[in-house]
Amino acid sequence: MDTTELAQAPNRADLVARATKLVPLLREKAPWAEENRELHEDTVRAMAESGLLRTRLPARLGGYESDMRTQVEVLAELARGDGSASWTAGVWSISAWVAGLFPDAVQDEVFTSPDDLVSGIISPTAMAVPAEGGIVVNGRWGFNSGAKHSKWNTNAAVLAMPDGSHQPIMTLIPLASLEIVDDWHTAGLRGSGSVSTVAQDVFVPDARYIPLGGLIQGHSGHGSNADALIHRAPIMPTACATVSATALGLAKGARDVFFERLPGRKITYTEYADQREAPLTHLQVAEASVKIDETEFHVYRIADLVDAKNASGEPWTLEERARVRLDTGAACQRAKEAVDVLNTASGASSIYTDVPIQRIERDVQTLNLHAIMHPNTNLELYGRILCGLAPNTQYL
Repeated sequence: MDTTELAQAPNRADLVARATKLVPLLREKAPWAEENRELHEDTVRAMAESGLLRTRLPARLGGYESDMRTQVEVLAELARGDGSASWTAGVWSISAWVAGLFPDAVQDEVFTSPDDLVSGIISPTAMAVPAEGGIVVNGRWGFNSGAKHSKWNTNAAVLAMPDGSHQPIMTLIPLASLEIVDDWHTAGLRGSGSVSTVAQDVFVPDARYIPLGGLIQGHSGHGSNADALIHRAPIMPTACATVSATALGLAKGARDVFFERLPGRKITYTEYADQREAPLTHLQVAEASVKIDETEFHVYRIADLVDAKNASGEPWTLEERARVRLDTGAACQRAKEAVDVLNTASGASSIYTDVPIQRIERDVQTLNLHAIMHPNTNLELYGRILCGLAPNTQYL
C-alpha cells in the first residue's frame, strides 16, 4: 500500500480542534462504555473519521507522523470527554507506531487501510520457540486495551534460543489468531475494554517479530520509514508521553464538569445558598488549578524532550530516560490530587453514575496504579539514578 500522494498532514491546531469537537460525543457515550466495558462504536468511528487514530502512522500508509507534542495535546482533549477513549486511542497510537518499525511488507499487511487498528502489550508474558520459517508463541497478555476493536496485536514475548539463551521480542499477530478472554471487570477505565488475549501454538513468521531491545534503545526501524522523526525515539519515552496525556485530560475534564455543576449549588447544612460564595470553594478550585498546571508541565516536558531528541538525533542519557518515568509518575500524582480536590468539593450528589466526576475519579486512580505510571515506583527509580546507582529496570 502506498498513499504518499495524500494531502499534507493536518497541523497541531487542526488536530486538537478535531479532538475538542469530539468531547461532547465522548462524554455522551462514556456511560454506555462503562456499562458495556468497551468503547461505543460511535466513539471509535468518530475518532477514526476525524483522523485522530492516524497520528502516529507512517505517512506512506496514510498516516500523519505527528510529533509527540501534537499527540499529547490531542489525547488530553479526548480525555476531557472520556478517559477510556483517550487511553485506548493512545494505546492504538503506540501500537501503530510499533508496527511502523517492522519491514514494509509487514506494515502493508497490517494496514490495508490507514484506519485499521492495532492494540498491544509491551510486557513479555508469553514464550516463543523457533520453528521453520518463524516461531511458535504460547502465552497470555492481560490489560490489552482496545483489543476487541483491533485487527492486530503487537505482543511482547520471550524467545527461547537453541543455545539456551532467551531474547525478548515484539511480535505482530492477527487478533483472529488469538483467543479473547472477556475478563475486564474493573473499577476504572472500564470503557477501555482492556481484556486478555491468549496465544495457543500461534505461528509467527520471521518477518513479524523484531528484537524488543531495539525498541527500548531507539532507532530500531526495519522499513523504509525507519528514519522518520517519530521513529527515532525509544519506546518508553514515547509510551510515557502518550499515556500521561490521559491523566492531564482527566484532570481538565474534572475541572470542566465541576464548574458546569457549580452555578446554583448550595452547601447543604450550611448558610451558603451558593457554593461559589464560600471561601472554601475558592481555595479548592485554586488548589486544583495549580495541580492541573503542574500536571501539564510534567506531561509537556516529556513530549517536548521526545520531539527535541528526535529532531537532533542525540542519544538519550540514562538520567533523561529516568526523568521521563519521573515526569510520568508526577503527572499521574498531580492529576489525581486535582481530581480528588474537585471530587471532594462536588457534594454527595456527585456519587450518582450520571455525574461524570465520579467516573473521572475512578479513572485517574486506575492510571496511578499502572506499573509504568505509578508515582512511587517512578520516584524511586529517578532517585536511584540521582544517587549514582544502576536502574533496577530495563524499561527506560
